[in-house]
Amino acid sequence: MFTGLIEEIGTVKEISKKGDNLRLVIGANKIMDDISMGSSIAIDGTCLSVVKYTSNTFEVDISEETVKKTTIGGFKPGRKVNIERAMKIGDRLGGHFVTGHIDGIGEIVKFDRTVDGAYLGIKASEDTIRYMIYKGSVAIDGISLTVANVDSNSIAIALIPHTIEMTNLKEKSIGEKVNIECDIIGKYIERFVNLTTDTKHSTLNTDFLKEHGYKI
Repeated sequence: MFTGLIEEIGTVKEISKKGDNLRLVIGANKIMDDISMGSSIAIDGTCLSVVKYTSNTFEVDISEETVKKTTIGGFKPGRKVNIERAMKIGDRLGGHFVTGHIDGIGEIVKFDRTVDGAYLGIKASEDTIRYMIYKGSVAIDGISLTVANVDSNSIAIALIPHTIEMTNLKEKSIGEKVNIECDIIGKYIERFVNLTTDTKHSTLNTDFLKEHGYKI
């Protein structure tokens, strides 16, 4: 579990093929004081596991499925990536609950910068947009952000200068793809509502039980 508060901007050093998987070597400094084999770490919002590390790099393997469902397939050496280590029990939750499981890939369609920050517009699929609400939380490339506006196929986000400076958003431009993770609370609510609806229409009722020999 993560918070969506980026700890460091890392750099993709190497990309190699390992069977059907990819292996990334990421350069970092600040977070390396608490990295170990198997550590969960979010790279641009995607939860991955550390398989090897040195004093200033760590390596992660990415499955073919993850490559298909995230922006990682388009990574190249030199790319700047957002890094966050998994939260510990007792840590302050400054953002929102982020799982590291990407729901969809969006495209930046607007990036208007001002002295007060920026206004970011992201186009996404209907399956992703349905979980968005005004003032709700969303993780974009692992960054916990607040939805300022939502319509049928896009969301808008107002960014403050600090968020831009402390993340790889300062590297972004119109047309770039981003990972989107919707707020998990919305997904749980949808699941609960669907289960409730299914139960109301269930064929398992008193008439069914009587018909099949149960004494009620």
